[in-house]
Amino acid sequence: MGPVLAGVLQLLALITALALAYVPLGDYMAKVYSSDKHWRAEKWIYKGIGANPDAGMRWPAYLRGVLAFSAVSVLFLYLLQRLQGHLSGSLGFKAIEPDQAFNTAASFVTNTNWQSYYGEQAMGHVVQTAGLAVQNFVSAAVGIAVAVALVRGFARSRTGELGNFWSDLVRGVTRILLPLSVVAAIVLVACGAIQNFSGIHEVGQFMGGHQQWNGGAVASQEAIKEVGTNGGGYFNANSAHPFENPTPFTNLFEIFLLLVIPFALTRTFGVMVGSVRQGYAILATMATIWVGFVALMMWTEFAHHGPALQLAGGAMEGKEVRFGVGSSSIFAVSTTLTSTGAVDSFHSSFTGLGGGITMLGMMLGEIAPGGTGSGLYGMLIMAVIAVFIAGLMVGRTPEYLGKKIGTREIKLAACYILITPALVLVFTAAAMALPTPGNSMTNNGAHGFSEILYAYTSASNNNGSAFAGLNADTQWFNSTLGLAMVLGRFLPMVFVLALAGSLAEQKPVPVTAGTLRTEKPLFTGLLVGAILIITGLTYFPALALGPLAEGLAS
Repeated sequence: MGPVLAGVLQLLALITALALAYVPLGDYMAKVYSSDKHWRAEKWIYKGIGANPDAGMRWPAYLRGVLAFSAVSVLFLYLLQRLQGHLSGSLGFKAIEPDQAFNTAASFVTNTNWQSYYGEQAMGHVVQTAGLAVQNFVSAAVGIAVAVALVRGFARSRTGELGNFWSDLVRGVTRILLPLSVVAAIVLVACGAIQNFSGIHEVGQFMGGHQQWNGGAVASQEAIKEVGTNGGGYFNANSAHPFENPTPFTNLFEIFLLLVIPFALTRTFGVMVGSVRQGYAILATMATIWVGFVALMMWTEFAHHGPALQLAGGAMEGKEVRFGVGSSSIFAVSTTLTSTGAVDSFHSSFTGLGGGITMLGMMLGEIAPGGTGSGLYGMLIMAVIAVFIAGLMVGRTPEYLGKKIGTREIKLAACYILITPALVLVFTAAAMALPTPGNSMTNNGAHGFSEILYAYTSASNNNGSAFAGLNADTQWFNSTLGLAMVLGRFLPMVFVLALAGSLAEQKPVPVTAGTLRTEKPLFTGLLVGAILIITGLTYFPALALGPLAEGLAS
């Protein structure tokens, strides 16, 4: 079997698995967030935190819950890292430096999981399990909660209440993320991923010196890392490490895990608004972009030139021979089109155009299918923009799901889509203009520029993957990337929840002959076009200086 055919068959198998999980998981999540019953364990949690799970919240109260919980999480994780040297189970590792502790705390709380450190050489068992793994659960649950609040904004009328943040947060963890992660961890352990709390031990000679590895609860963290579209690995090599990702099967399984909730949430959306066909339209948009990007990535990585690349079956630099070009391409596209950031190969080693595709996937806003929750609300914002554009074309007041898109709504949507590009481009320009940040680049020219552009694109979009080659463990990058993560995560949530509150207060608009049918393929095409055009107009000059220049020169 040739490598191209193997890659295509893996893609088909992945699509089949996602299709089988789509309806049951989507319907289940809709029931989770529509139920008025609380599990006994959940009641204990509510009592412990002093929350009333049945109290309805308007959007300002919901937002205060999101921000307060996240702020406390950043502080807790920061202090846990700073006190690591005094904790048992630290494996002898010292406290994390202040700038790196801030960067890591901001990273995991914002569902970014950017890592400017070597996990196996910096973090002990306590920080990994009580700190990082916990945030993998709750940060993903926060994203789903905000998405569900926006869906309720479309589904409800003449009320400003969007549900209860604390109830949505707890249910996301206990009823969705935790059960899926337990099953996934068992599968990973059965396939060879490690799960223990062993200390540091030598495993043999390596290039004339001793090689040391420490154990850890790797399989369980790997599971929620993918299920919650987090991405932060136990080891520096991330999902390229055999302890995290032992076999080609686990590689495909991990891709499935990082895609299954974001895709299934479109079904949840359709069920909650009372029209599954609307959910299918959003799904079709996401799937079109995802499949198109996978096809482009495979083409760039298999379009090899020269005898060495022909013998290797593709551009194998930076890729695991266990997985090959096809599987690595699927993983790279899936992890950058979601907010996962996990990697089974090194994106800096991809072809010039291949590296550009990973960057463009993040620049789209990670909405195809995007992160847990963030992908759905990002795509719904783009749907509002597309409806507005269609309304301008035909001279009608735009409507979406029975709600008018007026001045207030379009301003909130516009603010949402402007935040991330502003962060990416301003921070990138500052890093290139100042003398010190440029010293962190390993490469010069277009590839060096791509290293910095990729870093701020990844941080601002809460992805967390790196282009490699960039020494990001400096005060400048730890501080500015941490700030980009925080602003890129929570400023958009402000506008999402404000939009949800505005929509929930409206009364439904009856469907007429002139209403745009947003469940039809025509709207799907319009939405795909709007996404690509808006992204292209925003980022093309920056891409032309980096990956496009490198790709066309090679």
